[in-house]
Amino acid sequence: MIEVKGLVKTYGAKRAVDGVTFSVRRGDILGFLGPNGAGKSTTMKMITGFLRPTAGTAVVGGHDVTADPVAVKRKIGYLPESAPAYGEMTVEEFLFFIAECRGFKGPDAKRAAAERAIQLTHLVPVRRQTIETLSKGYKQRVGFAQAMLHDPPILVLDEPTDGLDPNQKNEVRSLIKGMAVEKAVILSTHILEEVEAICNRVIIISQGRVVADETPEQLRARQPGARLDEIFRTLTLSDV
Repeated sequence: MIEVKGLVKTYGAKRAVDGVTFSVRRGDILGFLGPNGAGKSTTMKMITGFLRPTAGTAVVGGHDVTADPVAVKRKIGYLPESAPAYGEMTVEEFLFFIAECRGFKGPDAKRAAAERAIQLTHLVPVRRQTIETLSKGYKQRVGFAQAMLHDPPILVLDEPTDGLDPNQKNEVRSLIKGMAVEKAVILSTHILEEVEAICNRVIIISQGRVVADETPEQLRARQPGARLDEIFRTLTLSDV
């Protein structure tokens, strides 16, 4: 579903991403880990076609992100960090707008897509509330709702549970796990408990380079008896 080869992004003399290579298959939930500034968000923006790579390739759903970025965006549901939204719109209005942007034709089709997203992300209590008045947790759910509204085969989620309370985190994790059977999912997170709860693969990136690409079990086997955060620190020489 996703094939990344030698991806590089430079800003002047700085290499934010330095030769990242990995693949993601249908059914994978790939946890993308790394300290702040490691290159996680930059890599995700290149995969989704929002940043142009300096070098290397990323093929998503059979489409090259450089040659055909619009086709890539059709295949992807993307939740960026601090997802932007129109604060003066209500939740319903915003999701109707997203449905129209995603190509749903006619009011019935747009309403059905928005309603499904509202129900799945538990936004019913605030559906007629303007987004600017929502709590951080509800705003995050709106971002997640727009990402999965068109039922894409690939989800790229940057900190999807950021700002949610423990119950909401569990709801979102269950939703991701349930949807991943038919999708490929990449999620960036700082929460190692989240990786252990739902991810079947882990990539750790440090200083723009992949330092581990393993299952959680293989990662723990590096240092038997050590906690995942201790292994993470060993690999990145950084605190979580």
